[in-house]
Amino acid sequence: MLLFLSTVFLFTCNTNISEALARSHTMRANKSTSFHLPAGIVKTTLAMLFIGFLAWAYQVVQPPPPPNIGGSSDGPLIMAPCYKFSGILGTTLAVLVVGFLAWAYQVSQPPPPKICGSPNGPPITAPRIKLRDGRHLAYKEHGVPKDDSKYKIIFVHGFTSCRHDAVVADTLSPDIVKELGIYIVSFDRPGYGESDPDPNRTLKSIALDIEEFADQLGLGSKFYVVGYSMGGQITWNCLKYIPHRLAGIALLAPVVNYWWPGFPANITAEAYSQMKLEDQWALRVAHYTPWLTYWWNTQRWFPICSAISRSLHNFLKQDKELLTKLLDNKDNYVAQVRQQGEYESVHRDLNIAYGSWEYTPLDLQNPFPNNEGSVHLWQGDDDLFVNVAQQRFIAQNLPWIHYHELTGSGHLFPHADGMSETIIKSLLGVK
Repeated sequence: MLLFLSTVFLFTCNTNISEALARSHTMRANKSTSFHLPAGIVKTTLAMLFIGFLAWAYQVVQPPPPPNIGGSSDGPLIMAPCYKFSGILGTTLAVLVVGFLAWAYQVSQPPPPKICGSPNGPPITAPRIKLRDGRHLAYKEHGVPKDDSKYKIIFVHGFTSCRHDAVVADTLSPDIVKELGIYIVSFDRPGYGESDPDPNRTLKSIALDIEEFADQLGLGSKFYVVGYSMGGQITWNCLKYIPHRLAGIALLAPVVNYWWPGFPANITAEAYSQMKLEDQWALRVAHYTPWLTYWWNTQRWFPICSAISRSLHNFLKQDKELLTKLLDNKDNYVAQVRQQGEYESVHRDLNIAYGSWEYTPLDLQNPFPNNEGSVHLWQGDDDLFVNVAQQRFIAQNLPWIHYHELTGSGHLFPHADGMSETIIKSLLGVK
């Protein structure tokens, strides 16, 4: 009942996004999917019916209440068989409701994470630092040795990725790295790879994690941050909470939150309607009923978030050309990405990215009023994951951002030949 009511609530929310969803649904061809009952529901239903039958059986073997012999006209009207028949319906209904609620609660609860280094968890293979709250962050170093470097860059990976997905480090020319003295360090965000989950994670906490991470590695008073996709959205948090530590920022196709206030309703609704239907619903669940995110993305009734299911439907021409190279490299470590559990990695990502924020990028101030650094936002105009219209609106309202729009490029543009060199040179202000 709880899951059913929640689904009804999502269907009947009177918002601009729901209107866009309806328009989108009529424009798209229906995708045939096989129907499967969720695991355990048949056994649960049978058990509930059996318990209801036992309750009814106990009731009917009890003698009926004695008739009213006090001369009352109501006495002769007492009908024991009717009493018994109505009792079975009420008892069975009550048992079914209680049993369904118990089942709904059970299937909505994620399993505990498999912590790296724990008796039943994956092994620790990467170097890690220990944060002040006892959690660990795993990392990977690239480029010239840290102590010999001129520029120190922290790379923040995207959704369903890990420290190995540091595209600017992997595709940057070794000659450029050596010539400029570039050191890049990527890390597993909490819950991904070999970094401990953070059940208390917030917008601010991940920025503070990055600050403490930089301090423990000895990156100096200021450092650069490059964030890609979901990592790009997290980079906004660095601009909000640790601007004094930044030497420069590059946001590569940063994910947008469709519930950020201050964005024109028509732009948000249009961008939302262009997503695949399964992604629209996955984001609605994450925003309105985050406690159902685990169930929604593990159930078999409806299509789940396309990025979690690794669907290829959101990739257009340039992305498909780059995808083969990307997947070939990722085969070696793809199993590590969500090895501690999907809830503490991808599901928590969705809940925070599309939850209610205490600020929006439109609230941010220029962290470099004296041009001592710069902020760059890169976006492909053919990106089906992140709509270009919302990035344009951000750039128009924050004139201190250097906005780079790439014609004909999709979400994977950082993997294109020569792109990392262009991004890094623009960030560092070198030619």
